[in-house]
Amino acid sequence: MKNFSKGVTKLLKKGFVLDGKYRILSVIGQGGMSVVYLAMHEKLQQKWAIKEINKEHCENYGLICRRLISEANILKKLDHPGLPGIIDIIEEKNTIWLVMEYIEGRTLKEILDEQNSVPEKTAVEWGQQLCQVLSYLHGRTPPIIYRDLKPENIMIKKDGKLVLIDFGIAREYCYEKDWSDTTYLGTRGYAAPEQYGGMGQTDQRTDIYCFGMTLYHLTTGLNPEKPPFGLCPEEKWAGMVSEGMENLILKCTRFNPEDRYQNCEEVKQALANLKQENQGCRYREKQMKTVQIFFVAFVVILCSLITVWKTASEYHRKNEVFAYISRAEKEIDEKKTEENYKKALRVSPSQGEIYASMLQYYIKPNNFQIKDATAFLNILSMNVEGENILEIFKKKNNAKYVEFCYAMGTGYFYDMGGITGKKLAQPWFCDVEKNADASFDANKKKRAKLYGEICRYYNTFLEHGEDRSGERKKEDFYNFYRTLHKLNNIRITEKSSQSELASVCLISKEISIEILNYADRFLENNKITENMLQMELDKIESRVPILIKQKKKETEEIENFVLDAKRKVEALSYMK
Repeated sequence: MKNFSKGVTKLLKKGFVLDGKYRILSVIGQGGMSVVYLAMHEKLQQKWAIKEINKEHCENYGLICRRLISEANILKKLDHPGLPGIIDIIEEKNTIWLVMEYIEGRTLKEILDEQNSVPEKTAVEWGQQLCQVLSYLHGRTPPIIYRDLKPENIMIKKDGKLVLIDFGIAREYCYEKDWSDTTYLGTRGYAAPEQYGGMGQTDQRTDIYCFGMTLYHLTTGLNPEKPPFGLCPEEKWAGMVSEGMENLILKCTRFNPEDRYQNCEEVKQALANLKQENQGCRYREKQMKTVQIFFVAFVVILCSLITVWKTASEYHRKNEVFAYISRAEKEIDEKKTEENYKKALRVSPSQGEIYASMLQYYIKPNNFQIKDATAFLNILSMNVEGENILEIFKKKNNAKYVEFCYAMGTGYFYDMGGITGKKLAQPWFCDVEKNADASFDANKKKRAKLYGEICRYYNTFLEHGEDRSGERKKEDFYNFYRTLHKLNNIRITEKSSQSELASVCLISKEISIEILNYADRFLENNKITENMLQMELDKIESRVPILIKQKKKETEEIENFVLDAKRKVEALSYMK
């Protein structure tokens, strides 16, 4: 490791690059002695999880580091979809980082926190998956004993598959009896008696005990980590599960390892039998449906009434929104206009008509002022039920949201214009690129990308100047020219729509103005010639016969800009 100060005690900040390649995105977990970050590999653009152990955060730092490295060494040997892959280990004097596969999903503990317990059918399916992972570990040479199986250490991915995480106390099983190998390692309530010492060495039956306690927690909602720190008396929980599940849990958690299932294959078979028993119960469920059929008619009628009520409610809601929009558009007082738009958004923050009306009201053609933008953004910053209205709009009506972003971007870019407008337009065009799906107009999406690049130039070297070396200046202006060139590759015909013709007018005007303003900087670059700039201006002139029929005033303005730009390019070339 390089460039780390001694005794780091603070969390790594978002954006920090660890070891020159892992950019920190966020903290995704934090315990008493470790922190887990979500990071992005700078070159591969792939997400990884990074566990950090810091000397300042734990008393037995040396022991913890050895266990962490042990965890890494164990994982490196393994290849199973139910186990995370280990990628990298980074060490510094007072800190160690373990880089591992990032598992997207939730822990079973998080699920239990939300719903207390899970259906027995679900627990059986999860149990069968866990048996497969544990069988794989126990089948290694030498066998690997996990020893800390509990809901907190089991992650369920979006596809429903389980993954074991946190191998901090896993170890390879030693065949020579070492009676003190695992003293006090494990989680109280889940840990088998032998994990507390005095009963011999832990083996695969230790994991079966932890497995049984995990099933107990999942199916009953009773947490073994709370008093009485293990199974409650049977009369308290036996009625919560089937008789088969009760017997399975009890056998897994016998005090003496010899009385438990002896391997995970036996547990897996017991779960399969339990699954068949549960399927046999379906016959009785069918009999119960005979009773339920009498309630069907009532439910259908009730649903019909609810549908009618919802339709009437939706009709009333839309009328209320349109009333607020109408008042906002007619108001002379700008404060009252703003308040009416806010009232409409409180009723329906995802209704596209509200945003369309605000665009028309605040973004005046060629006259989008800072005060208009300030009032507009004040509305857009409001929250409804604790969430920003634009986030609600995006979630519930993404197609309209993307159209709105495109309109905001072009409003800043063209109607406000100048350096300020182009700088402020960039995030809106970026949002178009990020959120547009296949239904969004392909030409608009392409233009949004190019507009965004132009905005980026205004936010960087066109605004702030160049490096003293001069190298950045030349390369940036060539890229600037290439972006304008791509934007200028637009074709129109006599059959082009009015909206397309309007877009071409704006693009033609923009390119001619950029060449006029920066002709000297373009020609300073050895890659850009007078002929290249003249060709771009010639393309614009070639569109004039079509544009002038529909957009006479705008076309005349474009012709003047093109003429001035050509003269400037010729003059600069002559001076060279």
